[in-house]
Amino acid sequence: MNITLKLYANLSGLLPARAQRNAAEVEVADNASLNTVIDQFKVPRESAHLVLLNGVFVCHEDRDRPGRLQAGDVLAIWPPVAGG
Repeated sequence: MNITLKLYANLSGLLPARAQRNAAEVEVADNASLNTVIDQFKVPRESAHLVLLNGVFVCHEDRDRPGRLQAGDVLAIWPPVAGG
């Protein structure tokens, strides 16, 4: 199935070359967990600090649960940031 993956800050370089504005439509397994997608795109788990699924925060404990993703979902990931 296809979802939109958004990676921000220093993670944006991990998106496919066709990405625009920190986002790319990507194909993932039908029953993939969020951590499966994180691993698929080589995002270090310790760098997946803020994870939003369709704008809703998903805590570390819930990222291994399969079946959360649906076709057309938006998965956005930010690394930890310092300062400000």
